[in-house]
Amino acid sequence: MDAADALNEIAFWLERELAPTFKVQAFRKAAAIIAGLDADEVAERTRDGRLKSMKGIGDSSFAVVSQAVDGAVPDRLATLRERNTHPLASGGADLRSQLRGDLHSHSDWSDGTTSIELMVDGARFLGREYLALTDHSPNLTVANGLTPERLREQLDVVAGLGETGVRVLTGIEVDILEGGDLDQQPELLDRLDVVVASVHSKLRADSIVMTQRMLGAIRDPHTNVLGHCTGRLVSGSRAPRPPSEFDAARVFAACAENDVAVEINSRPERQDPPDDLIQLALAAGCLFSIDSDAHAPGQLDFLSYGAERAAANGVPAERIITTWPVDRLLDWTRANR
Repeated sequence: MDAADALNEIAFWLERELAPTFKVQAFRKAAAIIAGLDADEVAERTRDGRLKSMKGIGDSSFAVVSQAVDGAVPDRLATLRERNTHPLASGGADLRSQLRGDLHSHSDWSDGTTSIELMVDGARFLGREYLALTDHSPNLTVANGLTPERLREQLDVVAGLGETGVRVLTGIEVDILEGGDLDQQPELLDRLDVVVASVHSKLRADSIVMTQRMLGAIRDPHTNVLGHCTGRLVSGSRAPRPPSEFDAARVFAACAENDVAVEINSRPERQDPPDDLIQLALAAGCLFSIDSDAHAPGQLDFLSYGAERAAANGVPAERIITTWPVDRLLDWTRANR
């Protein structure tokens, strides 16, 4: 098999398993090196040992390349494939099978770990029909948020992708600023297929302040999805982080009134919203969007966790916008602009 493909697939499965980033990046880096060489040169350098002396090619990646050059499925890859034969979550299988796409993902244009192309490859590998690229907005400097100039450049890159086997939707995860405004130029938001609005700062503000902040964003006609609404973290190095305080009844009523979907964020460290708030949003008549919030290709499969939680809370498939065909979805996202 192709050596670069083997290295990238190993990285994909490691990402899915939440392996340490340095281990994943070792294989991604080696794949990028191999991809810059033609197949004959890779084979020649492997067999005479020169590949092993190249910076970025370690013992593990060299072993993978050697086996791939010899026409075998590398042992490391075969082991990972065997280990990852089952869905990440045991519940929600029927709902998971109805999910067509994902409206929340990040590339290395902001704080994701890989290129747009590799994110799209991951979505295709998982059988997604569409993937929204939603890198961060300027205010989130810690995540390398996109200035208007960089977002325009990214839109040109997406337009030039050509046939990928997956419909790539233009989008953004836009910061909800303290006054409830969206952190990007309105004329640029007008151009996007999907706008996910999220709070990332001052999460401990009092309930009145946070509620007004969220309502401002929900009432903006550009907003399609309210992202990870409580901001909580239940696991990982930054956990525990308690949920933000806000008037959930008012927020979800506004989502229903303004046709804004409530995100069921599938990241295992978020599990956001909590079950009681999913129930409240369901009773309020809200739509939902099950999203991965993936920052790497293997994390796109986190949708399994979101599907399990949605099914456990009795959310019907027809109220989950990521089960909709892409044309229906885009008619909906653009309806209020």
